[in-house]
Amino acid sequence: MTTEPRMQNPAAVLPDIAGAVNLLYKAAHSAGVPGTTLELVHLRASQINGCSACVDSGARAARKAGETEERLLALAAWRETPYFTEAERAALALAEAATRLADRADAVPDPIWAEAARHFEEKELAALVLWVATTNFFNRLNATTRQQAPQNWG
Repeated sequence: MTTEPRMQNPAAVLPDIAGAVNLLYKAAHSAGVPGTTLELVHLRASQINGCSACVDSGARAARKAGETEERLLALAAWRETPYFTEAERAALALAEAATRLADRADAVPDPIWAEAARHFEEKELAALVLWVATTNFFNRLNATTRQQAPQNWG
């Protein structure tokens, strides 16, 4: 089902949002988490939420950050592939749990949190949680207003 956007992206309509988003981006990307890990987390959460605009921009950003096609193509099946490090797996598991909050009574179970904490310092964990929340924020804006990936892929 392809439909037209309902409106311009709300973040573009309200001028003060851009500054806030830039601060979130800067904070998440300055905490020491590898950029490729943040891009993978963003892309995986966007895949789960079915946000075509964020999946498109996320894949492009991941490639720009040095991510390989092989890993990008396997991201949805990250558990079943050998392409991801233990730290990336911990970040992806955390991202999936934090994205699927309503799927279980304990939204982010202790073992998922403990594994992430084993690989990331508190500041890095804060950045991961903030980045997943930011991603989910944009996924919800885009899904609600039916923002689409650009048609001129190139």
